[in-house]
Amino acid sequence: MKREKRIGISTLLKKNISKGQLIGFSVANLIGLTVILCGILFYSDSHHRKATDDKFFSDDYIVVSKEVKGINLDPVAFNESEIADLASQPWVKKLGKFTSADFRVNASIEMGGRGMSTYLFFESVPDEFFDSAPAEWKFDPDKRFVPVVLNKDYLALYNFGFAIPRGMPQLSEEMIGSVPLKILITGDNGRSEVFNAAVVGFSSRLNTIAVPQDFMDWANQRFSRQQDKDVSRLILKIDRLNSTDWEKYLRDHGMELAGDKEGDSKVSQFMGLVSGVVAATGFVISVLALFILILSIFLLIQKSRPMLRNLILLGYSPSEVIKFYAVTILIINIVVTLLAVGFTFICRLIWHDSLISLGLGNGNVLFTLGAALLYLLLLSLINITVIRRHVYRIWQSD
Repeated sequence: MKREKRIGISTLLKKNISKGQLIGFSVANLIGLTVILCGILFYSDSHHRKATDDKFFSDDYIVVSKEVKGINLDPVAFNESEIADLASQPWVKKLGKFTSADFRVNASIEMGGRGMSTYLFFESVPDEFFDSAPAEWKFDPDKRFVPVVLNKDYLALYNFGFAIPRGMPQLSEEMIGSVPLKILITGDNGRSEVFNAAVVGFSSRLNTIAVPQDFMDWANQRFSRQQDKDVSRLILKIDRLNSTDWEKYLRDHGMELAGDKEGDSKVSQFMGLVSGVVAATGFVISVLALFILILSIFLLIQKSRPMLRNLILLGYSPSEVIKFYAVTILIINIVVTLLAVGFTFICRLIWHDSLISLGLGNGNVLFTLGAALLYLLLLSLINITVIRRHVYRIWQSD
């Protein structure tokens, strides 16, 4: 005997769905998720510097030296106990020592038939502190070539303080890398040698003329009689989440930062605070929206109690009822998430140009998209769990 076609379950259950409640949940959830994603994306943008700002060192690195007061005949340097204590701090991820040249350096250059020469100083830091070391950042004694990373301010001093009054050509960063240098190194042991050199990169954070660590070790051993030198500067990779701790430590121990890192830290803290407040506000709105939905589901299922009893008599299983409600909620959550992502990137236009003008912006959006996906999965899981629990409770009681 042919079985009768059962009544479509969606047709029955749709009658008791309150569109007003679902719309209220959707709007509240949309606002909450949009605010959360805006907070995350703003944090990412405000803590991301443009790639052209510095190709080698990230915001996690600071250069530390001891304060110089009055006239010091002896070098102001760190002793081993101070270095060990600094390295043991919880906010210090990695510590490296600057190695200074224990020899004299004279660099000469010829451009357009005119030449100039000047005394220079060299320093080096361990290669592991470079996020992205230049391709030629190695020294081979047989090739006699020394790669150099120059601070951007030094190029500006040349272009606007030296080149103009002397009638020398001004150079861009790209052009100066193609200018060959001759370096005369003279040691206190009487040895003197000439090397070829070139500027292979620029740094806005490393306030020195940097050469590879392997060249510095080789040159100090070859041209210097003194093998052990005092350490006057340190480079640290720090944990920015504990920025207040490291600033206080440096002040208390008479240390100072190279450049304007302290100002950058204050800006980063303010940006992080704003992002946190925005994200927290969105989280509160989303939690309230979730409670609205849970209450709506509870009331909806209670309202549908007589219909669920009839469905039992018609031979429907609890899983079929759960599937209808789960699919409905899942579709709503997907639509809300997609809209929230779209609105977030529209809101990004408000702050994007301002951050770009500050040298920030263009943060990685993958974390924001990942947060949206995680939110979708968690919210849907909670919704389906609540629906399943209420449906089975009614089924068992009837």
